[in-house]
Amino acid sequence: MRILIISGLLAVMGYLAFWPVPVEPEAWSAPQDKGYSGVHQANDKLSFAHAIALSEPTALSNKETNPIKSEYGPEDFALRSDGAIATATHSGTIMLLAPNDTHFTPWINTGGRPLGLEFDANDNLIVADAYLGLLSVSPSGDISLLADTVDDTRIVYADDVDVAENGMIYFSDATTKFSAKAYGGTLSGSLLEILEHKGNGRLLAYNPTTQVTSVLMDGLIFANGVAISENQQYVLVNETGSYRVLRYFIAGPKTGLVDVFIDNLPGFPDNIATAPDGGYWIGFASPRSASLDDLSNTPFLRKVVQRLPASLRPKAKAYSHVIKLNEQGKVTSDLQDPSGNYPLTTGVLETADMLYISSLTASYVAVVEKANLPKGEDE
Repeated sequence: MRILIISGLLAVMGYLAFWPVPVEPEAWSAPQDKGYSGVHQANDKLSFAHAIALSEPTALSNKETNPIKSEYGPEDFALRSDGAIATATHSGTIMLLAPNDTHFTPWINTGGRPLGLEFDANDNLIVADAYLGLLSVSPSGDISLLADTVDDTRIVYADDVDVAENGMIYFSDATTKFSAKAYGGTLSGSLLEILEHKGNGRLLAYNPTTQVTSVLMDGLIFANGVAISENQQYVLVNETGSYRVLRYFIAGPKTGLVDVFIDNLPGFPDNIATAPDGGYWIGFASPRSASLDDLSNTPFLRKVVQRLPASLRPKAKAYSHVIKLNEQGKVTSDLQDPSGNYPLTTGVLETADMLYISSLTASYVAVVEKANLPKGEDE
């Protein structure tokens, strides 16, 4: 019996030390987590949110053998010139909320996993599809592929997108290694990229005139949200795995240069969107993980973590949190709901009277009336 126990322990130790895993972690030094303090002091300002339903599924003749799951994961929004709002779900469905309507209505399905959305000047919906690449959907619903390769490499995790006034399209390829489609979905791929922390993400630009895609930045730790400044001088990109936002200059004397717009954020920044006043809304998919930060300088142990059962690995925490930055990168609004009733918040679309909150996993869209916010929070 003793020999069996020892053999079993040796087998477990061998597995944890040597079993092949897809990540090859690199050492880095996580900045000290200041937690929910200062401008990020914990609050319940998102508790005022109410729900806008995603459309109900179409009934099947045999529900027992062919169940249909409700739509979920409205990960981003785009505002059309007529005031309609687009979102997309895990099923690949892009939905529209018409002005004054009470729920989203299915429009088209890309056949992939659409994430970032943005309407161009002609009301074509530009889509960063994690499975398919960069897409364009015409006002009549026709889908065309704009780009799925760059410099002879595949775009395997198109994530977020924004369109400049001159028509240039800027979008992120979150990771060139952990394909969202090949590694079990968008969340699974993101966790692998962040755990490895080698920098497989990049910021891309697509020129609709020449139909050429180019790499602007690479080496990013899960390149995520993308937003163009109101003055069209720079592009912001969220580097989720490093808790920061980078700025890439696309015009003026600093063209081609990169700096840090804001860093040491209290969570994993997901989407970023330009606000009507020129500021920026950021959603945090989850608070930071103390265990991941503690292991940042020990790549071997991070590899061991990947060999543990999924239930024992660090995972996203349901905590609703969005912030607004001004054009200098300073926090001007911080809205939270520690209960996590609306989980894995990804971003915000601000309109004249509402804040629409997106999510990786929710089965509805959360909406906050700006009039219900404490004075100054919507400014």
